[in-house]
Amino acid sequence: MSLFLDKLLRRREAAHQPVQARSLSVPFIPRALTVAGSDSGGGAGIQADLKTFSALGVYGMSALTALTAQNTLGVQAVFEVAPEFVSAQIRSVVADIGVDAVKTGMLATAAIIRRVAADVRDLGLEKLVVDPVMVAKSGDRLLRRDAVDALTRELFPLALVVTPNLHEASVLAGLHIEDRLGMEAAARRIKAFGPRFVIVKGGHLEGDPLDLCFDGETFTAFRTERVPTPHTHGTGCTFASAIAAGLARGMGVPEAVAQAKDYVTGAIREGLAIGGGHGPVHHFHHLYRLAGWRWA
Repeated sequence: MSLFLDKLLRRREAAHQPVQARSLSVPFIPRALTVAGSDSGGGAGIQADLKTFSALGVYGMSALTALTAQNTLGVQAVFEVAPEFVSAQIRSVVADIGVDAVKTGMLATAAIIRRVAADVRDLGLEKLVVDPVMVAKSGDRLLRRDAVDALTRELFPLALVVTPNLHEASVLAGLHIEDRLGMEAAARRIKAFGPRFVIVKGGHLEGDPLDLCFDGETFTAFRTERVPTPHTHGTGCTFASAIAAGLARGMGVPEAVAQAKDYVTGAIREGLAIGGGHGPVHHFHHLYRLAGWRWA
């Protein structure tokens, strides 16, 4: 299989056709690839990413890094995929379909991170959104402790956007964050790892949710109202995927972040009260409303 993919990639290069080129024979469909873990409960991970891509008019593809036995209550088991097979999935879709933007989520191990970073470099995948998933909402760890260094050294320098939440930003920056000043300090430290944009998500602070986007010089604040609901499973995955969808559709980073913020807020507002724990956000809330469908 790898020989076939290598031949296909070389054939494109020989024909001077970029891997991400758009076919002139069919209408352009934006394409986004998620490289992440699977959530068997359907609320986060690969499943949330693909739902988000579809809801925002983007064709979604996936490369699984891990399988989880997971529901609204927590993560019961994790099965990690071999790095070579993660790479084979990425190269398969790039060689044939092409990719306009990439989002990474749960990468699990340092070996997987290094392999994904190598593929991003080799294949010239420039619109990369890195969601540095470390811990599930339930508190279950999704990234091995020894993989954090590989994440910051190997993948962050390749990223167009990284989207840590407060806990992740605290770990990455080595800071305890309590307010906006702490978010700004963390963003500056994370920016030093090499991403072009850092978005520190402040949803766990008091008051209305505040996300800060830092480009190395300027901070841009994105605010929205707080929705009083426990059903927020998959919020981080959905936000990063919505940004990737915007980038795949040709938006700049600030515009993609703004539309992602609006989309996620609506998905949280219509969160689904299923299961016995934190229910998922509703990825197709706007389509259900248009169809006249109502839920409790």
